[in-house]
Amino acid sequence: MKQLKHRPGFRATAYLFTFVVIVYVFVFMNTPYIVYQPGSASEIAPMIKVENADPAEEGTFMMTTVSASYANVALLVASVFNSNSEVVRKETRLGDKSEDEYAAEQVFYMNSSQSYSVQAAYHAAGIPYEDVVDYLYVFSVPVASNKGQFQPGDRIISVEGQKVPDPEALSTLLSTKKIGDQVAVVLQRNGKEVKEKVTLVEIKDKEGTAVRPGFGVTIAAVQKVKPKEQGKAVSFVNTNVGGPSAGLMFTMEIYNRLTPGDLTKGHRVAGTGTIDAEGVVGAIGGVKHKIVAADREGAEIFFVPVKNYDEAKTKADKISTSMKLVPVSTLDEALKYMEELPVKP
Repeated sequence: MKQLKHRPGFRATAYLFTFVVIVYVFVFMNTPYIVYQPGSASEIAPMIKVENADPAEEGTFMMTTVSASYANVALLVASVFNSNSEVVRKETRLGDKSEDEYAAEQVFYMNSSQSYSVQAAYHAAGIPYEDVVDYLYVFSVPVASNKGQFQPGDRIISVEGQKVPDPEALSTLLSTKKIGDQVAVVLQRNGKEVKEKVTLVEIKDKEGTAVRPGFGVTIAAVQKVKPKEQGKAVSFVNTNVGGPSAGLMFTMEIYNRLTPGDLTKGHRVAGTGTIDAEGVVGAIGGVKHKIVAADREGAEIFFVPVKNYDEAKTKADKISTSMKLVPVSTLDEALKYMEELPVKP
């Protein structure tokens, strides 16, 4: 009997096919997991513009982030050998939201955090202000018929040629229409203007009894804070991150620019924590990853919400950082600490 010999071309094709399958499995195939790791510790100063700001700042205030990646197989394997990685199932992060809806929600929380930080800084600096609605923001699009017209993260610019300054104004405008009518909507999506013809759908009230025409999307109003004094306006550039946890550090940077002197005293100061208009600091997630990020960037001081202190201290001890952890529950506590801190030689 003659032995069959495989042709070189067939063998090469088999190797190539096997290679493609391995690459797909390790790089492109989705898994039901998310990998959390230390993110960045970024200087806040370039992110904020303050009119007539006091320029004195020898040190720096830094916001800290957590890196969250939807995991492929390669990342899962790498995380086994990374002591700073944390693997969790997607549903613990997303709940019943899609990835796009979750991302849009985090952008909204960041925008809200910025508004609260301006309010808290104005309040601490004694500057009167007022809140106005900046724009309407699309959280999610649960009605299938309008998924082609709206996407999570859209800004509603106008409806039927009219500006809609708040949700009540939008409801009033749409109440003059009927279910099934089409209306002209101008949106802003990824920085570009988008024009859509949207068919109004049936919207039920909370009791499920009355119906009215609507877009079939979940929206929220993004607030803008305006000072009542001229020359004190605050604005933000795109931070490319989401979530509310930079509120405290945003507030400290804004306050430092609004008031005379240098609050940093020449120190590298990082931290985390939500903020509200009265300056109350709230707990956040992922503090153990933010501790590592701040340490890598040479932070000397780390402000941490009181409720996150134990977790932060455990991680700080584990990596043997020389950072000083300062637990705070209010903005006033953080400001007092910095005001009493000696100037760095």
